[in-house]
Amino acid sequence: MLLEFSLYLVTGAFVGFAAGLLGIGGGLIIVPVLATALTYFMDSSQTVHIAIATSLATIFVTSLSSAYAHHKHDAVRWDAFRMLAFGVLLGAFIGGWVSQYFSSNMLSKVFGILELLIAINMLFALKPNPSRELPGFIGNAAAGTTIGSLSSIVGIGGGTLTTPYLVWNNVSMHQAIATSAAVSLPVALAGSLGYILAGMQATDLPAYTTGYIYWPAFFGIILASIFTAPVGAKLAHKLPVKTLKRAFGVFLIILAVKMLFFTN
Repeated sequence: MLLEFSLYLVTGAFVGFAAGLLGIGGGLIIVPVLATALTYFMDSSQTVHIAIATSLATIFVTSLSSAYAHHKHDAVRWDAFRMLAFGVLLGAFIGGWVSQYFSSNMLSKVFGILELLIAINMLFALKPNPSRELPGFIGNAAAGTTIGSLSSIVGIGGGTLTTPYLVWNNVSMHQAIATSAAVSLPVALAGSLGYILAGMQATDLPAYTTGYIYWPAFFGIILASIFTAPVGAKLAHKLPVKTLKRAFGVFLIILAVKMLFFTN
């Protein structure tokens, strides 16, 4: 148990830093690490579901710390957050609830494909049309529903998809990262609730779970991440984030390949 909890602490420290620095929510790291680790620490066919649900639960705490740190720098676009929030909440809950109809192997493939696409976007940093602006409420609500549902299904938090969406609409990189950290909050909250309800009838779950959320991993990750997320957020306003995102994109490709070939 000590070895298992130590792994969650190390994961949480790295995830919190990355969440604050890049506005990604942390799930891109948490899910592959947990999905792999849980196969060694428990006998269950639901390890990917558990990894994703637990990831979403930790992202709520990590993003709360990160969003507050960005807010203190006046970097969060709260107008964009309000337009996205309704769709994000709806999509995230639906995504978490329908997860019960996916096998662990199917979820791992969906996660791997999405993570690979996100990595490619980070590497190439495609430029938006300079005249493009954020759409109105309906457009943002539709975008939020898509972001929320995809993020919840694979447990990555909203930031990973919200950042490129905002940048594509000519929101500055630093504001996009800060706003994405805030958007991760409703994604994580609604998605976690969906996974709890979806997992209530699941079989062969380990002890210390509520629905699909595995509490030892949750507490280990957040204990470390709440301290490192503000550090990452502070550095995000000083370091060349575009260069960092490209380097991180390479790392994500490695994790994506791991998940594409994951078997339970």
